[in-house]
Formats: sequence, C-alpha cells, structure tokens
Amino acid sequence: MSGPLPPLNSLRAFEAAARLQSFSAAADELFVTHGAVSKQIKQLEAWLGVRLFERSGGRVRLTEVGWRYLVQVQDGLDIIANATAQIMQPDQRRRLVVNSTPTLAMHWLLPQLDDFRQQRPDVELRLTTSDRDISRLDAPFDVAIRRGPADWPGHVGKPFLAESELPLCSPALLGRLPIDSPADLARHTLLYADTRPTAWQRWLTLAGVPDLKPAASQQFDHFYLALQAAIDGLGVTLGPLPMLRPKLDAGLLVAPLAGPLVSVRGYCWIVPRTVLADSAAMAFCQWLEQRAAALERPV
Repeated sequence: MSGPLPPLNSLRAFEAAARLQSFSAAADELFVTHGAVSKQIKQLEAWLGVRLFERSGGRVRLTEVGWRYLVQVQDGLDIIANATAQIMQPDQRRRLVVNSTPTLAMHWLLPQLDDFRQQRPDVELRLTTSDRDISRLDAPFDVAIRRGPADWPGHVGKPFLAESELPLCSPALLGRLPIDSPADLARHTLLYADTRPTAWQRWLTLAGVPDLKPAASQQFDHFYLALQAAIDGLGVTLGPLPMLRPKLDAGLLVAPLAGPLVSVRGYCWIVPRTVLADSAAMAFCQWLEQRAAALERPV
C-alpha cells in the first residue's frame, strides 16, 4: 500500500451521495440518516483538505475536484467488490450486467444472444435497457452499449457497429405500392420518431427529393414504435442497417431502394476501467464485434 487510506465508511457515503446527487437519497440507500451521511462527508473533506460538494439552499453539487475523485473512488470500490465476490462465490456462474439502448436490445441484441450463451454457458447474462447517459444510470453495469463517441471518463470503449439509414417497409405494403425510386415515397405514409427528428429530411435531401410531400405521416415518441408500425404495414420507416439485418433476413422488412445509404452515429461498447481484466466482460465485447462484422454485407 503506497499511502494512507481515508475511512471506508466516508468513501461509501461520498460515492453514494455523489452518484445520486443527494445526501437524502444516499442515506436511504445506505440505511442511515441524512445527518450521518453529511457527517461522513464533512469528515472526508476535512481528511482530504478539499471541498467535494458545493452546498446551496439545501441542494448539493459536486465540485470539479469532487467529480475527479468520484471516478477514482468508484473504480476502487468496484475492484474491492469484484475481488470479494470472487472469493465468496468462486464456483458460481459469472453474472454479467449489460445495459443497452432499448431499440438495439430489442431488434439486434436479443435475437442473437443465444449464440453468446452457447459460447459462454458459464456466464449468466442480465440485460437492462436505458437511453440515459452512462453517468446517470441508477445501477452499476459491466458493459454498456451506447451511440458513439466512446470517450467516457473512467471507462474504456470501442465502436463495433457502424450504421447507415435506408427506407424500410413490410413486404405486403411494397406489394401494394411499389417503390422504384425515392419519388415513389410520395404515395406512402412516412413514419417519424421523436428520437430521430431530422432523419427523414436528411435522407430525402441526399436522395434528391428534398421537397417530397408524403401521402401522410405518422409520429411516434420512440423509434422502436415506428419500426413496429413499419413491420405491421402502416408505412415506411427510415431504419438503420446493419442493426436491422435480422428483420430483413426474417422477411419482416424489405429495403426497396439500394440507396442512398446515409451514415449516422454507430454504437460502441463501454466498460468501466475496473472491468478490463474481467474475461467474461471482454469476451462479450469481442462477441459484439464479431456479430456486427458478420452482418456488414450489402442489402
């Protein structure tokens, strides 16, 4: 050990309060009083000789020093927790927590997870979903999947799935109303998602029909709803490939036009630095890269 350590209880109180941005929420999580958390953090600040929180009107906010310290403290506590679990449960299956965006989880990850389970039967996978930044997640994770870039403080990430958007619809709809050129979309209902507000206009502009007026339009608050509407034959969505390759291979969707393929932000795997030595987590990241590469082929 290279130097003195602050009191462990103070570090736990600091980590919880910093992560939750609330002394009261930290007290509830640790099953202690608000006053106990406040006292522990004051002791830690006195021990360090710096202010970790700014206090104003009953609210607390991390200082710049506090943010830097939080990243290091979380890494240290994660290392201790992982080491303890390995000693106490050496023969149990490794539980791997993966947090993904909902659309990718539903339409790309889930249909392929059985392949990973067959490769690593020793790993128990727990999949959670969220659109939040990983810094705002309420629960810890081993691997997160988010749109790039992958440079998150205290974490390591790598792009694994590039994306390009193309109009997609159900085979039945295409049979009724063929689409031989971008201009033919004027006869269709275009499906929009609030999470991708400029996608259609960007694609239509690059397709040479920026002023196209569709027969109708339908708005959804999430893309996965627009995607389901397209599968159900309600209209044409602008879908990302190769993420939706499984839907095309299953015949649920077709891509009537070969282009233009409009590049958008792809996906990255992201892991805390403390997980880099975890063989199960890194095997999952490598598997993500392999599955993405297998789907990168023409429409």
